[in-house]
Amino acid sequence: MAKKLLMLVGDYVEDYEVMVPFQALKAVGHDVDAVCPGKRAGEWVATAVHDFDGAQTYSEKPGHRFTVNRDFDAVDAAAYDGLVIPGGRAPEYLRMDERVLAIVRHFADAAKPIAAICHGAQLLAAAGVLKGRTCSAYPACAAEVRLAGGQYADIAVDQAHTDGNLVTAPAWPAHPAWIAQFLAVLGTRIQH
Repeated sequence: MAKKLLMLVGDYVEDYEVMVPFQALKAVGHDVDAVCPGKRAGEWVATAVHDFDGAQTYSEKPGHRFTVNRDFDAVDAAAYDGLVIPGGRAPEYLRMDERVLAIVRHFADAAKPIAAICHGAQLLAAAGVLKGRTCSAYPACAAEVRLAGGQYADIAVDQAHTDGNLVTAPAWPAHPAWIAQFLAVLGTRIQH
């Protein structure tokens, strides 16, 4: 059965971490509403491509424009079956919006499926939903996971971790594992 999913995005969301799950979840039949505070359906956010090319941290290059397909102000979190939080720089400022944090808390309190990748853990930490949970994230966010009362799952960059309804991963190389684990939590069955 198709699920109705909410995706929280903002300017400089990581390009792969928004595009790939948005398209993959739609490809398997789920309805995905991508929203951004202050944006209406048809408007876009800038994305950034983060890559691992030998520096001490990731590099950042301009990505594509990503079009949101639902007005943020029209969101009723109770109408959704699951939440997707891409990484990149967007979570660092989205976490300052109490409306965004209330949405994250709704999904956590209702034990609905949540998928967060990379810096998406910043939203989980700011919303106060990591206490007693195990969560992966980009390694630079490990301190935030721990300070929020969570246990940081230090896993390979191409792996994902599931803790009940929460599916997390360090970065976009984990898409195959992260999306597969999220689909399992959603109860999505794909037969070949």
